[in-house]
Amino acid sequence: MQTGSIGSLNVSLVGLGCNNFGWSLDATATARVVHAALDAGINFFDTADIYGSTKSEVFLGLALAGRRHQAVIATKFGMKVDDARQGARPDYVRRAVEDSLRRLNVDRIDLYQLHTPDPSVPIGETLGALDELVRSGKVGEIGCSNFSVDQIREARKAAGDAAHFVSVQNEYSLLHREPEGGVLDECTRTGMAFLPFFPLASGLLTGKYGAKGTPAPSGSRLAGTTPLSGRFLSDENLAAVERLTAFASRRGRTLLELAMSWLAARPAVASVIAGATSVEQVRANAAAVSWRLDPAELAEIDTLAPASPAAS
Repeated sequence: MQTGSIGSLNVSLVGLGCNNFGWSLDATATARVVHAALDAGINFFDTADIYGSTKSEVFLGLALAGRRHQAVIATKFGMKVDDARQGARPDYVRRAVEDSLRRLNVDRIDLYQLHTPDPSVPIGETLGALDELVRSGKVGEIGCSNFSVDQIREARKAAGDAAHFVSVQNEYSLLHREPEGGVLDECTRTGMAFLPFFPLASGLLTGKYGAKGTPAPSGSRLAGTTPLSGRFLSDENLAAVERLTAFASRRGRTLLELAMSWLAARPAVASVIAGATSVEQVRANAAAVSWRLDPAELAEIDTLAPASPAAS
């Protein structure tokens, strides 16, 4: 498994997104997936306090018992857990990290991320509290998520010589290329790591969805009428998936390999965070970044799944 850098952290090029833990996976199933990831060379586990209504952190901590030394743990705070637990106020930052440390059953969180900007709190105040956590040893590195270029720059300026965000986690995939509108360039310029979430467009880029007009597989995340299916199962996306599938097939590859390897080829990407609900999915994701796309292939892909005007 290739690795990338997030500040001082060395992480596997494929990471495991833990949003299924506590939702579609119980503690036993979570342990199977986590152990399969470790055995496949995946060491980067990305969760959040809101995942599984806080159970994701609990289940991840249980699964890593005895193997904590093999894992780089990332979690997030800031989105609404309940009416009393949300936001980026310094007092809440201090409470949130203690809650996550307890649920994960660890004494240090390797990467602690602000899940979403909080416009009601000056970023400098949040960063001050996070700097305290880094200096105390409770947190290794800090990152942000869902931040724009302007917000990244504001945060870097506010941090000064104190702890600063070493990573940004935003949505990025072959079907959602908004980060190419500036965030990726900012990461390259400053040395920040970029972590794509929804790298497989909520499963649409796994290869299990059929052509336009074909119902989504029963039990899949995009089955039925849901906010996710309404967002991802557009005619435009389905047409792009058909083109990309044909491109991969002509080269003896799968759509999954194309989606993962294309992201892994972006210089700023440190780890491609993909969720999994089975051992088989974990192994497939871990193996899917072996395709080394050449410049001609990358150029052709741009014609098959072009960037939006805002990202060009």
